[in-house]
Formats: sequence, structure tokens, C-alpha cells
Amino acid sequence: MFFIPGILITFITFPGVIVHELAHQLFCRWFKVPVFEVCYFRFGNPAGYVIHEKARTTTQAVLISTGPFFLNTILGFLIALPAALQYKLNAMNPLDFILLYLGISIAMHAFPSTGDAESLKASVMKNENASLLSKIFIMPIVGFIYLGALGSFFWLDFLYGFGVAVGLPWLLISLLV
Repeated sequence: MFFIPGILITFITFPGVIVHELAHQLFCRWFKVPVFEVCYFRFGNPAGYVIHEKARTTTQAVLISTGPFFLNTILGFLIALPAALQYKLNAMNPLDFILLYLGISIAMHAFPSTGDAESLKASVMKNENASLLSKIFIMPIVGFIYLGALGSFFWLDFLYGFGVAVGLPWLLISLLV
């Protein structure tokens, strides 16, 4: 296994960062949580961010923090699906490689960041109105987010992106054709 600096991976897969931040913003808008500032992509750490008001409920906090998992996964799959179909039909062209690149880069940024985990933990654990059950429910989610961040050192995010953008479409096409 070889080491590639994370900033280089982030630069190469910038469409995924943009969609990740857009997902946070969309979930904020969906729940009518005011957004103060959005940075879709920059060279630095973090590569993007959304600053918003605290969510009113635990459910909103969870969905705003984990929104990129859903949006990036679905978009990565849908964008790469036509390219996978072309591959299965032995009719790939240069546009299909662009679709695969976009699908993989978007899907590999589906995992919430450690910043998302910290935001989620702070919004629920410091909320005096949050029930004990919701606080107990949140901790495994935060733990999984940290495990995902640790897994990115071992290319888990790339494997996930490849699986969503290439593996799932190929599996779906194989079952239908």
C-alpha cells in the first residue's frame, strides 16, 4: 500500500466535496435551519464547510450531519449507472469515463467527516431538551463516523465510492440483463 496525501485526494475528488457540502446545506434548508456561511471547496482543512444554526430537534441534527451519506451515495450511483450500462454493452466512450470519475468521487465523499460527528455530538449532548434515549442513540452514530474517518486511511472511502459507482450498477445490470 502506498501513501498519497489527503489534500491531493481531496483536490482530485473535489466534486465529491462540493456535493457533500451541498447535502448539508440542502438538509438545513429542508428543515428551515438558517445557514450562515457555505464554502463548497477550498484548499485547506476542512476542504469545505457549512455553518448553520443549531438544529431544533435531534432528528434534524442527525439528518443534517449524515445527509451527505444519503445524497452522495444516491448521486454517485445514478451518475455512474449509464457508464456501467455502456460498459456492459461494450460501448464505452470518453464521456463514460468522466461519469465514472464523477460517480466515484461523489460517492467516496459520502461518509460524514469528524467535524460532522463533533457537530452532531455537540448539538445533542449539550442540548438540555434532548432525551437520554436520543443521547444513547447518537453515540453509536458518532462512533461509526469516527470509524469511517479511520477507515479512510485504509482507502475505505475509495472502496465505498467504487462499490457504489461501479459495483452496484454492475450488479444491478447483471441481475436485470
